[in-house]
Order: sequence, then structure tokens, then C-alpha cells
Amino acid sequence: MIENRQYRIRKSELTGFQNLPETVGGVAGKTVLRWYVSQVTKDEIVLEATTYGEQFDEPLSPVVPRYNPGKSAVLSLIPTGIGCSIGGFAGDAAPVTNLLASTVDYLITNPNSVNASNFIGLDSDNIVYTDGCSLDFFAQGLADLYLPYSNKVGLIVEKSDERTLDIVFNIVNVARAVHGINITDVVVTEKSIGGRCIENKSGAFVGTIDNPQVLFESCDKLIRNGVNAIAITSSIQELPLDAYVKHFAGEYPNPVGGVEAVISYLTTTRFRVPSAHAPILNLDQLDLRNNIVDARGAGEHASPSGLACILIGLQRAPQISPRTNVRVADILHWNNILAVVTPASCLGGIPVIYALRHGIPVIAVEENRTILDVSKSKCELPEIIEARNYTEAAGIILALKKGLNLESIARPLNTLRY
Repeated sequence: MIENRQYRIRKSELTGFQNLPETVGGVAGKTVLRWYVSQVTKDEIVLEATTYGEQFDEPLSPVVPRYNPGKSAVLSLIPTGIGCSIGGFAGDAAPVTNLLASTVDYLITNPNSVNASNFIGLDSDNIVYTDGCSLDFFAQGLADLYLPYSNKVGLIVEKSDERTLDIVFNIVNVARAVHGINITDVVVTEKSIGGRCIENKSGAFVGTIDNPQVLFESCDKLIRNGVNAIAITSSIQELPLDAYVKHFAGEYPNPVGGVEAVISYLTTTRFRVPSAHAPILNLDQLDLRNNIVDARGAGEHASPSGLACILIGLQRAPQISPRTNVRVADILHWNNILAVVTPASCLGGIPVIYALRHGIPVIAVEENRTILDVSKSKCELPEIIEARNYTEAAGIILALKKGLNLESIARPLNTLRY
């Protein structure tokens, strides 16, 4: 049912890079869960897409454009599965996320920016913890982000042995007792969900699910019981252990990230609620080169399970439509976006393409390297603003917020004469 494929589109068939979204649906011919540009050559644009073989409910319609005066927001993208040198490990983008959050009213970002198993870097109250599917809907103008005072979080636990369930329920109770999270229902599945790890041709990690119906039935039960945010924890099969060893040495993308994205995209696309996935148990039997792992992945290595962070993050994750059982503190529309910040080598995702369509500044951070090479020069996008690092990106955001022309604060400054 779930398929991961690579598609090649000749540039001559496009009227511009920004018209890719209309092409993707026709090329894939199925329900497209997620896609991104993995390579740009002289003549072709290469896409990697995850599709689902069945149609869901009626597609979302564009939301009515609105303006919320005085609310400035920045979207900071940390894509998963492509080896981001900042944010591609375990919550290691938390410092730069909190830095960017200090410049605006709201900082919208992917969960993996701050997720680090038992740890989470949500130090600022204005960070909007938003799953990738909701981000894509938001960027396409198909959803607003309804920021709740709190969500009723439901948890799906894949069928496991007693020791594993003991760990999971202790984490659930810690989240309730220490963080005050309203975890209203837990479903332990009777069958395996069957998440599997897959490495795409580009070297990026994606995944598939053997038994999506097990996931759907569990979600149905939770939502009938009043849940409006869903956490999922399960085992991931067919993990390439040699790749995991290299990941903990800081040399390789996280093999788990891609399949986790597929699980949350599938859940949010079908049920239209915020969702996130975490490994039920973190691997502790790897033949590591060094027991003290790369600092960026230490949060995962130091935690028995990946679950705690997503429970904490989902407590205030945004809804993509108004719900009768959610009290809303604020609403963000795409018009509130001041800028999009992204690694400089992965400019081929949905939020970046739609930002360019609407004239929203895109800041490409060179220091955050990935395994891709979908850059400003490769995509022929002169309007992209390049920043060497996130400190410089924060300064650019402050200048944009102040309404300053960026040329005026750079040197040399051209002199205009008649």
C-alpha cells in the first residue's frame, strides 16, 4: 500500500521550479503523503515521493486568507532523514530553534528540531511544535494553525513484551506527573504495526508500514474517546545497524527518521490531528566505536525509549482545523510568516516552494549541511537569501521584522545617481 519511488521530470516540461507541486500529483498518480526534490541536474529534477494506494476523505480546501495584525512568525525547517548537521540527530537543533524563537512572536518548526527522547529543547513558550504533514498543509494554504491551550493526547503502543510496556507506562506517568500532560487514553495494539526502514537512492531515509490498518483502528478508537493529538510508539524493523553505528559517530543520517515521518504523515493526513512517532525502545546493543557517542545524538543514546519528548511536544501542538473539544489560544495563517529558514542544500520541499510563490523570504543556512545538493545555484533561485549560520539568520530575521532593506546593512552599498 505504501510505496517509495523516485521520479524524474525534465526541466523543459516545467514553466518554473515553483510549479513542481502541480506536476507531482500527475506523475505519482496516487495519494502523495510526502515528497521532496532530491537532485537537480542540468536537464532534470529528481523527486522522491512516498505514496499511499488508497484515497482518504475529501481533500482539504484552501482556507480563507486572513491577517492577524501584530503576529510575526518564522518557519524553521529541519527535514528528517537527510542528515542535517544541525538537527539531524537528537534535538541538536534546539539551541538554534530557541535563538530564532527570540526574534518573533512564534517560531514554527518540525518536532525533530527539539526531540531528544527523554529530553526536549522547548525552552521558549512561543515554539510551535508542528508535524511535517501539518506544515505542508499550512504552507499550501490548506490549513491555518490553531494554537491550543492544551491538547488531549492519546498514545498508541505497538504490541510488546511486559518489560517494554513497563518502561512505556512509567514514561507516560512521568509526563503526566512532571509536565502536567493530559494523556487521556492509551491503546496497546493486538498486532504489530510493522514500520520498516528504507534508504532511498539519494541516501535519504524513508519507510513503509506493513499493517496500516492496525494504526488506523487504534486512531479511530482514540478519537472516539475524545483525543485530539496522537502519539505513536513502535519498533522499527530492518534497521541497517552499520548505518546506525555511523550515525552515532556523527557520519550518517538517522535511519529511523524517514519511517517516523511516514507514520505521522499517514496519521495526520487521514485523521487531521497532530501526531508524532517515537521508537518504543532505543537501541542499546550496537557495537559502537565509542560508548560516548557524538554529542548531537547523545540524548537518544542516554534514554531507554524515544517516547517522552513527543508526549511533551504534542501537549500544545497546533490543530489544522477548529475542533469543538479544543480551546484555541491563537491562530496563525500563512500571511503571518515573515520568513522561512532552511538548510541551504535542501530547497526542494513544499514549504520552500510555496514561500517562493508568495514572495516570502527564504533564508538558506549554509552551515547546516545535508546529504542533498538542492541549492540556490542548482535550482536557479536568485531570490534566496543566504546566511552562513543561524546567528546570521537571526539577524536577517530581525532586519526583515524591522522593515530594513538587507542591502542597506551590507557593504559595499551601491550609490544611486542620476
